[in-house]
Amino acid sequence: MTVQLSVHNKISAMRTLKFFALVSVVLVLGTSRPLYGTKFHQQQIGFQKSNYVVIGAFAKHRNAINFVSHAKDMKFNAQFEMNKVRNLYYVYVLDTEDRDQAIREAQRLRDESEFKDAWVFGGLLGSDMIGEDINPDTEQKLEAVPAETSSLLPTESTTSTETVPVSEEKPVVDDAAMGTGFLFTLYRATDGEKVQGDVDVIDLDRARKLASYKGNEPVRVSSPNNNSGGISLVCEVFGYRKVQRDLNYKNPEGEGITKDSENNVVVPFELVRLQKGDIAIMYNVYFYKDAGVMRPESRYEVNSLVEMLNENPKYKIRIHGHTNGGAPGKIISMGESKNFFSLNDTKEGFGSAKKLSQERAEVIREYLTNEGVDPKRTQIKAWGGKKPMFEKTSTRAQENVRVEIEILEN
Repeated sequence: MTVQLSVHNKISAMRTLKFFALVSVVLVLGTSRPLYGTKFHQQQIGFQKSNYVVIGAFAKHRNAINFVSHAKDMKFNAQFEMNKVRNLYYVYVLDTEDRDQAIREAQRLRDESEFKDAWVFGGLLGSDMIGEDINPDTEQKLEAVPAETSSLLPTESTTSTETVPVSEEKPVVDDAAMGTGFLFTLYRATDGEKVQGDVDVIDLDRARKLASYKGNEPVRVSSPNNNSGGISLVCEVFGYRKVQRDLNYKNPEGEGITKDSENNVVVPFELVRLQKGDIAIMYNVYFYKDAGVMRPESRYEVNSLVEMLNENPKYKIRIHGHTNGGAPGKIISMGESKNFFSLNDTKEGFGSAKKLSQERAEVIREYLTNEGVDPKRTQIKAWGGKKPMFEKTSTRAQENVRVEIEILEN
């Protein structure tokens, strides 16, 4: 009996020691500083890796800002964030969890835009996570990335100071020293008032866009370097009908085309407001993923719609909402505080693609109402994914997510 009690006491003592050891570990872990943000923490618990389509890398913050502005002039939704490992600011135009989509978009940019060095970064920009740069053509890892390659940066730009290898850099050239001087004058037909907007230059021989230039200020337009010299100048400002003017870069002539005192070729664009039956896409209105809430960069264009409606009280419109695909899913809706451009105070639900497109159209109508537009002047039409502009698997499929404005009365 004594032996049995002794054994029992030993087992009990061992269990007690294990318990206190476990409690000590829990207490130490509970009071220790968490490892969030460290590489150890990232490796242990993992982060949701994104795939960024990168169009430029810059050592200087100012140069990154300039390049983002240039990309936005070309209708790209560009942003930038620091790659802390390479100590470079990465300018990117797409952030997606879908690696294949990012690869396809980077390939398209290489083929169809001036961003011939576009690549994919897999990781989490702004964090200490070690990511990888991918060549979209070979899908192999890039040991070096092109840095400070833009020919549109100010001449004060300097060579990158990063310590990781980089490819041979292109010379930094002031855009004002290149091409022929042009001045695109954009003005409203009714009263001659200047209108803010851009002009796209299209190479007629190759049927591809070369660049975008700001209106109402002198710019230098690079040669299309084609056989005919033919270019098309396209001005499409939201709220106005598109205007297209074709001319020869080598000998620019046409109705109203003159030269100013500084020898710039002046090309006028008389802009006419949308008329009954016209449908205009709000290219610069963007929504948060799965949300009927606009991103902050949408503010300018939706205010242009307010201005158009205030200018002509007879206007009546229909707002068409579209999604990419028809699958149901999560829907994030605006809350009672009416934060039109923020995910603060939102509510989450579930619904069809048609419901999501309905909410996106409705949030614009609510914004118009909030700005004093009579809701009786607006109608809503939700399409879901029934009227795509591109195939769902296309690299441009994201453009299916859009809002269109149809003029019912003017």
